[in-house]
Amino acid sequence: MDQAQTLTSPALPVTRVDDPADLPFVTDPGERRGEMLYRRFGRSDEMISAIGIGGFHLGKKSLSDAEAVRLLHEAIDRGINFVDNCWDYNEGQSELRVGLALDQGGYRDRVFLMSKMDGRSKAEAAKQIDTSLKRMRTDCIDLVQHHEILRYDDPDRIFAEGGAMQAFVEARQAGKLRHIGFTGHKDPRIHLQMLAVAAECGFHFDAVQMPLNVMDAHFRSFAHLVLPYLVEHGIAVLGMKAFADSVLLKSGAPIKPVEYLQYQLNLPTAVVITGIQSQRDLDQAFAAVRSFKPMDKAAVAELLARSRPYALEGKYELFKTSATFDGTAKNAAWLGDEVESVTGLAPDMQ
Repeated sequence: MDQAQTLTSPALPVTRVDDPADLPFVTDPGERRGEMLYRRFGRSDEMISAIGIGGFHLGKKSLSDAEAVRLLHEAIDRGINFVDNCWDYNEGQSELRVGLALDQGGYRDRVFLMSKMDGRSKAEAAKQIDTSLKRMRTDCIDLVQHHEILRYDDPDRIFAEGGAMQAFVEARQAGKLRHIGFTGHKDPRIHLQMLAVAAECGFHFDAVQMPLNVMDAHFRSFAHLVLPYLVEHGIAVLGMKAFADSVLLKSGAPIKPVEYLQYQLNLPTAVVITGIQSQRDLDQAFAAVRSFKPMDKAAVAELLARSRPYALEGKYELFKTSATFDGTAKNAAWLGDEVESVTGLAPDMQ
């Protein structure tokens, strides 16, 4: 018999599920204090606000320094204690504004501060961590994440000898950061690859950030493919891209803005990170929390049925289907140089 006839063709990866509403849901909304709900951060005893304020929007040119500081102060005063950021947001302006705000009136002591680093080498990641510490006027960042895990080689570069993970671990040992995670928005299978490489290296992440929205459930779904693993292993789930910087709202789907946020709150997220660049955005986030009650499967199914016609091809999830949101693809220098073990083997490509 011809050997080729004995081979079985592998199944193609599943990118759509039969029942989009077959998801893990919360039954306890969280601990309510004032206007905010609080949830446990992964395996730790720390409680973080169910809504987090996104750092990217705080650094936009449409906001002044003073208004960004005012919005962040009001958010914290009303109960938001999770503050997101990234080394590359708005050429550092986002971290500078957060540093300015947190350096006033003891606000730094009231927040769980997060930032993200692009560097894939130890040298570049270490340099970016130190830059972020200086910009945000702090000695320690509560959570630092590997940013934009978009490519299948990102995990290998990060966990290689001389890779970024070594910088993260050494920074944690030096007291510069407390928890380690990663984030990405491209494809859930790349998240699974990152988790697989980490497991092979004996490393356990504290947090993972990913898109979780009413359209994600229908198309290359992080909620279906990655979320169950995180819940099983006690890894804090950080939801993002509830609106995808307003792109999802442009779909015209018959879904209210608070429902976009409440869908993520209904998943076992530790925090839902959302961009806030106006008083309206801030009040809307608190309105979503105030009126949130855990939804059962039937209610989720009805909500997802409304999003389905707009979601099946990923047209509005541009972060999955285009390079629009891929900062590191447009700025490869942010990743740093290849490590010596690679450059020593690589052929001359010229």
